[in-house]
Amino acid sequence: MESKEIQKIIPFEDLWENLEKLEQRLINVSSSDNEYLSSISQYLIKAGGKRFRPIISLLAGKFGDDKKHIHKIIDAGVAVELIHIGSLYHDDVMDNATTRRGVESSNSKWNSNLSILAGDYLLARSSELAAENLGLQSVKLLASTYAELVEGQTKELNLSFNLDHGVEDYLKVIEGKTASLIRTSARLGAIASNADEEVINALSEWGWNCGIIFQISDDILDLTSDEKTLGKPSGNDILEGTYTLPVLIALEMNRGKYEDILKSIQNEEVEINSVINEFTTDEIISNSKDIINDYFSKSIESIFELKNHSLFPVLENINNYVEQLFHLPSISYFFNYYFHISIPFTC
Repeated sequence: MESKEIQKIIPFEDLWENLEKLEQRLINVSSSDNEYLSSISQYLIKAGGKRFRPIISLLAGKFGDDKKHIHKIIDAGVAVELIHIGSLYHDDVMDNATTRRGVESSNSKWNSNLSILAGDYLLARSSELAAENLGLQSVKLLASTYAELVEGQTKELNLSFNLDHGVEDYLKVIEGKTASLIRTSARLGAIASNADEEVINALSEWGWNCGIIFQISDDILDLTSDEKTLGKPSGNDILEGTYTLPVLIALEMNRGKYEDILKSIQNEEVEINSVINEFTTDEIISNSKDIINDYFSKSIESIFELKNHSLFPVLENINNYVEQLFHLPSISYFFNYYFHISIPFTC
């Protein structure tokens, strides 16, 4: 999402002002007395990024007393973003990546050992920040979330180049490595603002489903977008033996055909660019969207109890953005279908 586009979706001037404060807080918290370490650990922070997770934390914080607790809410966003960026350093080492966010990856610019240490440092700083300013509940939440992230990543690595796993295995992977941290982004922001328990739980479930939706969309984009858009080579997941949803759906449709294609890629008999279109047929993408659609409906159901909240239209805006991206049935359709009610949304 471009910044202007998301600012229309979440039209709170103070939220964007607080995001700028959060950006500076990220730099401050990630700094080290060792300037060399700082230059590495802040490399990907300064490279940019959507800051989707801290935006979710800031938005969730608005469901409580954000004026009173804004410093804690900002620190909640910083804590989750430090975990996210720390995990990117580790991911790039595991993937032997050469680019990240349109720039040279840290492991390529320096080396794998220093990248691992930089990632570890950011994770440590996240824990320290939570312990100092967010309380024991948040420390435990961040720790358990990172454990889920590691479990998801481990499962993904264990399934590398494995042609015998299916969609359910894939969903378990992305629940751990992506959905867990987006859920925690919402939960931590709501907890920091002292929101009501039912609000915290609803936003957590919404974040969980959004995380799955966005990971699936990212995996589709890996096959359908060019290198300039992605900031990394198209089809990179297949080259690394990470078989995402479109590939697994293709295998379900015609195992013999697609196993042969994947084996020919593994054996370097064909270039990925020459066969990538085989995994992006209309039928494969349509079936992938059907699964996104299921999680889209779950995300709407999860926030139904917040329908009378003044900020509900913003959640609707985010869901509608997803709807437009993937040509899904509108949120109003789901409310009419599931709950037999009609809600006018304005923002």
